[in-house]
Amino acid sequence: MEVIHKIGRRKTAVARVYVGQGTGNITVNKKALNEYFTTGPLLFKVMQPLNMTGNEENFDIKVNVFGGGITGQAEAIRLAISRAMVELDAENRAILKPEGLMTRDPRMVERKKFGQKKARKKFQFSKR
Repeated sequence: MEVIHKIGRRKTAVARVYVGQGTGNITVNKKALNEYFTTGPLLFKVMQPLNMTGNEENFDIKVNVFGGGITGQAEAIRLAISRAMVELDAENRAILKPEGLMTRDPRMVERKKFGQKKARKKFQFSKR
C-alpha cells in the first residue's frame, strides 16, 4: 500500500497527514503524539476517527501541522485523518459522517473593525 496524503484545516491551523501501513505510531511535527498533545481531550480528538473505524493499530501516521493554537491543530489533524480513513475504505464514511468528522468547521475569527476596540466591543462612550 502506498502512502495516502490528506489535508485538514480548522481556524488558521493546517495539518498535512501521511498515512501508511504500520503498527499505530503517530508522530506530530517529529514528536510522539502524547508529547505534542499533553491533555486527554486533545488526544481523544486526534484518535477519534481511528477509534471509530477500528484502525488504531493498523497504520503509521506522520503529521505536519502549523498555524493556530493546539485545539485548532488537533481538530485539523482529526479532519485530515478522517479524510484518509474514507479514502482507504469508502464504508468508513457512513461511520464518520454522522459524528460530524467529515465536515470542515467554517467558524473563523471575526475581523476587528475601525473605530472599535475589537470585532464587536466598542470603546467606552462618554456623553460629556
